[in-house]
Amino acid sequence: MPSRSVPSPLSGWRAGFAAGLLAVFAAETGAAHTLEVPPGEDAAIKSCEKKICAMILGKESAGDDLACDLQKTWAQSSLEGGKSKGMSWGFGDARCTVDVALSRADIIAALTQSKHTVRVPAHDVSCVVVREGEERPVAMTVAPKLKFKHGKADKVWINLEKIEGPVDVRATVWTAAQLEDTLGVFHRPLIRSINRFIHRRCEQRWGPDGTETKAEQEEAAKKLKAAATVIPPPKRKEAPPAKAAAAQSSR
Repeated sequence: MPSRSVPSPLSGWRAGFAAGLLAVFAAETGAAHTLEVPPGEDAAIKSCEKKICAMILGKESAGDDLACDLQKTWAQSSLEGGKSKGMSWGFGDARCTVDVALSRADIIAALTQSKHTVRVPAHDVSCVVVREGEERPVAMTVAPKLKFKHGKADKVWINLEKIEGPVDVRATVWTAAQLEDTLGVFHRPLIRSINRFIHRRCEQRWGPDGTETKAEQEEAAKKLKAAATVIPPPKRKEAPPAKAAAAQSSR
């Protein structure tokens, strides 16, 4: 029987793990998909990334908490990173959806205090995994915990509480989650990806000189210019006939 496991660092299940959000953003791939990527998936991830990056970069205590409905589709080839750890995925493409909810106070405290622990309330992750050519549902409940030191992620626990689905998929995910929480098999790359997102990616994409910030500014300028060409300039008002005649007679 082929070995079955998850990639490093659990990139196939990041939507629900490690507080869900940060690792989703860190797991970009250009690989081809068997599962079709639904319309709006990338736009929703980008929108949520913008929200959390605004919190990370601004560090403002006042404002709304983070709430995003996210979905991420992974190609099989992007889920094979665990081979370097002696583990292989063994299934096909996967897609997970999760409602991400994080307290603004928690996010700011994690970035500004010397020590802070973010405890994400238990939440459900709904997935579809291509197994033997068929799409099979997988449902999980996770309650991730992250410890921060001096503004950087230091430790992370997946805390997989429940999983339902095909037996071999359940065994794969459960084993990997336990290995991570007890032995830290994927711990270092997972922590690295979270910190890279917080301290590099947000600034590079959403900072004052970030690529996405500039792209939005350029798009706004184009729309403003297009609107200006559509609206004709105001016409000069002509004098009423009576006033025009009076002006002629006075000459």
